[in-house]
Amino acid sequence: MDRILNILIVDDESSQRTGLAGMVKAWGMNAETASDGSDALEKLEKFQADVIVTDLNMPHMDGYGLLKALREQGDMPPTIVLTGYGNVETALRTVHEMGAYWFIEKPIQPSMLQALLRRAAAHSGLRNEKKVLERQLQYKGSLGEMVGNSPRMQEIFSLLQQAGPSKACVLISGESGTGKELVARTLHVLSPRRQGPFVAINCAALPETLIESELFGHEKGSFTGASERRAGCFEVAQHGTILLDEIGEMPMLTQAKLLRILEDSKVRRLGGKTEFEVDVRVVAATNKVPDDAVKGGFLREDLFYRLNVFHIHLPPLRERKDDILEIAEALIVDLNRKHDTRVSDLVPEVLEAFQRHNWPGNIRELRNVLERAVIITGEGSIPLKNLPVTFQPQNAAVAAPAMPDAPPSAGDDSLHVPIGTTVEQAEKGLILRTLEFTKNNKTRAAEILGISLKTLHNKLKEYGRDTP
Repeated sequence: MDRILNILIVDDESSQRTGLAGMVKAWGMNAETASDGSDALEKLEKFQADVIVTDLNMPHMDGYGLLKALREQGDMPPTIVLTGYGNVETALRTVHEMGAYWFIEKPIQPSMLQALLRRAAAHSGLRNEKKVLERQLQYKGSLGEMVGNSPRMQEIFSLLQQAGPSKACVLISGESGTGKELVARTLHVLSPRRQGPFVAINCAALPETLIESELFGHEKGSFTGASERRAGCFEVAQHGTILLDEIGEMPMLTQAKLLRILEDSKVRRLGGKTEFEVDVRVVAATNKVPDDAVKGGFLREDLFYRLNVFHIHLPPLRERKDDILEIAEALIVDLNRKHDTRVSDLVPEVLEAFQRHNWPGNIRELRNVLERAVIITGEGSIPLKNLPVTFQPQNAAVAAPAMPDAPPSAGDDSLHVPIGTTVEQAEKGLILRTLEFTKNNKTRAAEILGISLKTLHNKLKEYGRDTP
């Protein structure tokens, strides 16, 4: 461990505690000693112990009394109990009933004690980090950029607390811009893998010819252009977490290989002859309804069941408008830091305009609107005039006609999205308008839209317009 550990040694025998202290210092740790439980409690007021090593039988306050006092204080470091022959049963009871970390029989084996000290300290660090995160979730209704006191978000926070420490796969669904990658990062932070890497890969952004190389890696000469061995994302994410974003855009053949990796925890590079084990937690995300993705042939049913151990669905911002003020305040703090501004809050008219808006782009759209307003405002409260024109009173109609299927007249390279247009309608209008702009060049249209050609064809199939 990078930080030097602090060990408190409690024993009524002077020679015993002095010998243990010398041994601990020889291992590169700090040591403080106490003669009994009462003395230990006094020392702990000034000495922040990572681990306590205490004898069980002592005059005045014994080890059992020390554990009881620490437990009542509610901030108990991992405690290793020392016990003589014949006291093993008592030591076990102390571990189970009073929450001691472990026990060691005398005479002490130095190697065992050293290993236990480091393991207990690591356990303490993970437990403290988890407590901090749980406290943030419970009392502030936030975790990093994840903010919300609405019942929907509180349910998600609760689910994150349950799923985070486990090794289970998690499937995150929700519209674009709702924060699926942020949820995945939160799961990583809440897990014992938090010290390992977090690797995110967007399956929709990679051509079919490259996705397997990105995921699994390749050997030198495995295909044209493979001039050297390359590690894939599963290797890079070893002992960490990998996010497979837009899992429904992954080719079916690749999905089959992914399913095998999830079941066997083994990867073979492209062109490789041997498999190697990987220890990676997989989190997948999709902006489709998972059941619809399976029925539509975008996601293998067996892979869906393997990924869907925990399912976290993120509601769109229009369904959690009670959280807008808290989200905006958190975003303003981050944007002030980014742009060196001193914006404090929103005027009431801005919050009213935000409440009227339908937010088709969800939190990503809110952040973009606020970023513009923060830069323009610079200092103080954001006024209504610093919002885009669609938020001004004369443009704030709640309802509006649906997006037409037919593209605008020739020569018009803009797209007008009235307030009240659904995300699906806006997406359809944008795709059809872009195709008209590119004179039906689907490859060029996919590049402009920032999606794969496969995704574009799938969308056109949905619209009944996928003609040769």
